[in-house]
Amino acid sequence: MNGDISVAPLPRAEQAPESTAAAAIVALVGNPNCGKTALFNALTGSRQKVANYPGVTVEKKTGQFTTPAGRAIKVVDLPGTYSLRARSPDEEITRDAVLGRLATEAVPDLIVCVADASNLRLALRLVLELKHVGRPLLLSLNMMDIARKRGIEIDIDRLSAALGIPVVSSVAVRRGGTDGLLAELDRALDRRLQAGVSDWHAPNASELRSGQREADRLLRLAVRSEGRLDPGTAKADALLLHPVAGLVILLAILFVMFQAVFAWARPLMDAISDGFTWFGALVGEAPLPEILRSFLKDGVIAGVGSVIVFLPQITILFFFILLLEDLGYMARAAFLMDKIMGGAGLHGRAFIPLLSSFACAIPGIMATRVIDDRRDRLTTILVAPLMTCSARIPVYTLIISAFIPDRQVWGVVGLQGLVMFGLYAVGIVGALVVSFIAKRLFWRTNAGEPFMLELPDYKIPQLKSLLLGVWARALAFLKRAGTTILSMMILIWVLASFPQPPDGATGPAINYSLAAMIGNAIAPLTHPLGFNWQINVALVPGMAAREVAVGALGTIYSIDGGESAADKIGQVLSGQWSLATALAFLAWYIFAPQCASTLAVIRRETGSWKWMAVTFFYMLALAYAAAFAVFQVASALGAG
Repeated sequence: MNGDISVAPLPRAEQAPESTAAAAIVALVGNPNCGKTALFNALTGSRQKVANYPGVTVEKKTGQFTTPAGRAIKVVDLPGTYSLRARSPDEEITRDAVLGRLATEAVPDLIVCVADASNLRLALRLVLELKHVGRPLLLSLNMMDIARKRGIEIDIDRLSAALGIPVVSSVAVRRGGTDGLLAELDRALDRRLQAGVSDWHAPNASELRSGQREADRLLRLAVRSEGRLDPGTAKADALLLHPVAGLVILLAILFVMFQAVFAWARPLMDAISDGFTWFGALVGEAPLPEILRSFLKDGVIAGVGSVIVFLPQITILFFFILLLEDLGYMARAAFLMDKIMGGAGLHGRAFIPLLSSFACAIPGIMATRVIDDRRDRLTTILVAPLMTCSARIPVYTLIISAFIPDRQVWGVVGLQGLVMFGLYAVGIVGALVVSFIAKRLFWRTNAGEPFMLELPDYKIPQLKSLLLGVWARALAFLKRAGTTILSMMILIWVLASFPQPPDGATGPAINYSLAAMIGNAIAPLTHPLGFNWQINVALVPGMAAREVAVGALGTIYSIDGGESAADKIGQVLSGQWSLATALAFLAWYIFAPQCASTLAVIRRETGSWKWMAVTFFYMLALAYAAAFAVFQVASALGAG
């Protein structure tokens, strides 16, 4: 057999109608890196929803489509797992969803086990476990194109007969690559039986070994392999996994990524800024009461607009991270960083969660579930917030643009991008130092297990999947801007606008406001850092979300006579702050725990208020010490 199932060409899956009351529920289950999410994207397209399972931070992805026979399908992309034994929160969700134990989720009508056709051994063991559950089951051999390149031939009919379930092939990243799966979905749902699962139990070690022996027997029966590696992967790894050249290339990739955040985003940022400036001017000329006009122009438009303007930079950062994941480079980067991270007390598997934290610490903290040892996982959770997340980009960009000249270094490198790269590097070094100390302060043991990681073949990323991933994260940022950031900006406007100045007052109105009172009350604590009362006011709501600081400064300084557009805020700051204050402000934001959502996730992931409190206070102390040192040294050098 050549590994294909003979089917007539079928049309691509169509979008499901809005009503999904009678839709059949299909659950996608599979090992990590088996192409399950790519298959989910190919089936559902843009009709996806991302949420969390109730009570946990595990992400739930659902989508809808219609089969060629007209059947409405609701598909659930479950977290990756190697076994229903469930050793992590992600795997527990997958197990409970398959067994129908989730009170908020319907029992799946059909389970589709997605397997990497080029690496079937562990996938077959999972299929055998799923068979014991008793629910209708279908095996989809994904990435068949890669399997063929590696000289692997799979006798699908023989494998299907041995397993007693339907088996089809698929190539999720190619047009028409899911046709066979779509046809078999209709047939499997037509003949599905409602089997019970009351006798199911988690497999013990002996049963796992027995299951693996059976999986090996099936491999010998239905799979023939020439045992050759993908030549492109082998050649690339010879360079990218080199202990010296590989690290240089990794640093170069990160450097280009941070340069792109500045260089590529500028035109779109200017367009967004101009749009909000025009809208603000339009509202400013509207025949509205003065207090309402101020609320809309200085509170809502200026505040939220000064944060949304950084959306292009954030989407570029997400694009790079998703691109590296889809290429298969992330696992290589983790392998390269193992020795460096091990010296700081971090497990090699911590690299991927920490790199994910560059986009946002929340998914980074959730990704620590790949680390089996609880102490290694806790250490990674403690330092993940030190990675420079996308929420810091608005703050960094504002200060860098205002105080760092836009010129070239060595004729090719932008100075502003170089400073941005330096801020990221300081965060990384800080995380390694904190990890080194935490390992010796909280638990004085060395990592016992060696670092073992399966390196997937390199794959050409699917543009559609990349764009869907970036779009989902952009929407999440906009939702954040429309909820948390908007509410904080309204609070800032209220604090900056009331009470009104007394009769005969000669100073700016904001000097008599609640914001000024709060800022001046904190001043004795922040004076050694070079912070003024306006900075103090921005720091307080910034505890909810770091990006709020930019909008808060815009609101405060616009009421005090400045403009609210992001570039105008920078002009005001450069005229009123010293360079030493600006550098201290950057140092504060490298380390400060200014994200309530991250702290909440730490509490939920660790199951303890203790570790949330430890994270908050050590980061607060670190931020204060860093800002103090930077301001004092910069002032001594004449930057004050």
